[in-house]
Amino acid sequence: MVLFLVSAAGLGGWEWTRGQALELYATYTGLVYITPIIGGFLADRFLGFKLAVLIGAFLMTLGHASMAFETEATFYLGIGLLIIGNGFFKPNISSIVGDIYGNQQDKKDGGYTIFYMGINAGAFLGILLCGYIGEKVGWSYGFGLAGVFMFFGMLQFYFAQKIFGKIGDKPKKKAESALEVFQELEEIRNAESQLVGFDEENVKEKIDEEVAHASQEDRLTLMKELKERFRKKISGDRLLVISILAFFTIFFWMAFEQAGGSMTIFAKDYTNRILSGSAATTFTIVNALMAIVPLAIITWVLLSLFRTTFKRYGISNLFLGASFVIIWGVVLWMVNKEFNTKAYEVQFTYLEEKELDDQIPVLASNQDQQLADYIASNEDLKSAVGIRLFNANLNATKDSFNITGAYTVSTDDFASIRHDSQLSPGDNIDILDVDQKGSYVYVDAEGAKDIPTTIPAKVVEVKETEIEVAASWFGILNSLFIILFAPIFSKIWESKYNPTAPKKFALGLTLLGLGFAALAFGSMTIPNGAETAAVSMVWLILAYLLHTLGELAVSPVGLSYVSKLSPPKLVSLMFGVWFTASAIANFIAGMTGSYIDRISESVGLTGFFLIFTILPIGAAIIMLMLNKFLVKKMHGIH
Repeated sequence: MVLFLVSAAGLGGWEWTRGQALELYATYTGLVYITPIIGGFLADRFLGFKLAVLIGAFLMTLGHASMAFETEATFYLGIGLLIIGNGFFKPNISSIVGDIYGNQQDKKDGGYTIFYMGINAGAFLGILLCGYIGEKVGWSYGFGLAGVFMFFGMLQFYFAQKIFGKIGDKPKKKAESALEVFQELEEIRNAESQLVGFDEENVKEKIDEEVAHASQEDRLTLMKELKERFRKKISGDRLLVISILAFFTIFFWMAFEQAGGSMTIFAKDYTNRILSGSAATTFTIVNALMAIVPLAIITWVLLSLFRTTFKRYGISNLFLGASFVIIWGVVLWMVNKEFNTKAYEVQFTYLEEKELDDQIPVLASNQDQQLADYIASNEDLKSAVGIRLFNANLNATKDSFNITGAYTVSTDDFASIRHDSQLSPGDNIDILDVDQKGSYVYVDAEGAKDIPTTIPAKVVEVKETEIEVAASWFGILNSLFIILFAPIFSKIWESKYNPTAPKKFALGLTLLGLGFAALAFGSMTIPNGAETAAVSMVWLILAYLLHTLGELAVSPVGLSYVSKLSPPKLVSLMFGVWFTASAIANFIAGMTGSYIDRISESVGLTGFFLIFTILPIGAAIIMLMLNKFLVKKMHGIH
């Protein structure tokens, strides 16, 4: 979305300023994370998780489709539908995962990490395909393709929802039996809790004492009262832990979500994305493998899934299979296009208007003659194809007179373009300066009819292999690294080396800060206020790696702890609260990102990225200091 907004009209964008685009990004991402608190509440009370997910998916499908029209009205309508749809979708899909594991608390951290890997498999393919098509073919196609897959995903979920059994059904009120109350009371009695005013043994003694002295008919009532009393205390402490963890995620996401804002701008305008020779060939091969190998692995998993579920969920599998047929088609088309893309040196002539403002000493009484002599002696003016003069004689003084105006000169120049069309030296083509800064692209004959500002050019040389890495390509690194490292983190969380939640958060915040430290270091050669630069891609790739490792220590773990610490009747609502913290963080991320130009003018891009180095690492230190307090307040949840 940000790339679309800031791209030149020649590339189908809206030519917004960076600040304008990032302010809209802030508003959108802030709202898209705040609506889950409403969607979670409605699902907990009325809809159930399954129906809420379907409603959300349907609204998001309409949102993507609406954005594909690219008019101002449909663009904002699409964003609105995505915001509302995500409110129904995001908290409730996470709640379903939590319910699958039931009381197997020790499995949830690993389970949510695998779930998170699944999410990012979709994000990897989505950014790879929709981002590539948006930049290379047209933004409408990129937005529209997202809607197609959202629709297929919705149908796949709808026809397979029975696989969850009763998990996610509409909530039903039911009376508690004496056995259920007693069992829950026993769980509280045996929990490793340390309530205020009691140690663990005192809690057990108090429960035993009060129940033992009650008459038979009052025992159930008393057990319910005791259960409620202790449950409220334990629940209150655990909700406090969720709130503190949610607060610290603000520091994480306000920095991490620069990925869709200032880091995207950094990739587009400050990173050297032009590769040539062996580097270009290597990247093309690696990029093809990055697309094909993960897709092949996922396809193999899907085929295994089909063998075990097709008889029961055939229609769902058909929609899933159809999706991957389309994905394979787009991936193979993309790989073929990249392998056939060549670089061409072209020559063209363009007209440039220059300002004229000079002072001529008075050497003769005939100023008109002197003015003619002045024009004849000026090399630029002699070659001008048009001259417009203003105030040529109006400001004459005793010793000199001013000449002001403008003139147009014709200039021959060369440019490098990249395209998969097979061109030869001597071919006449049309090119377009997409950003008025000398970035030229090839325009085919059909496109040249609709763009009046194209420039005639002639191909003079087929250059060595040269490619331009799409700015959106860097967005896939986060998802790719998650797919690679999530299984490792999942195994660690299930081993004896599994740290406490606060320690995991501290680790994630530190890694995030180090990622921005890499960007700050890589930006040291960029002058303050520079609009463009050509920094090595290595720094951006390293930052994404460190950010992803940090994310794996925070985000899926956070989802797991919300599921484990929340009272059963408040799970989706607490996911909504959790995502509200993300909403605040995303809004802050977009707004701080929108100041990138102003901050870089003052302290450079290094200073800008150091802000996001210091804040997360500072939060990590505080989180470590709170470790014992938070573990105590979890009352046995590990």
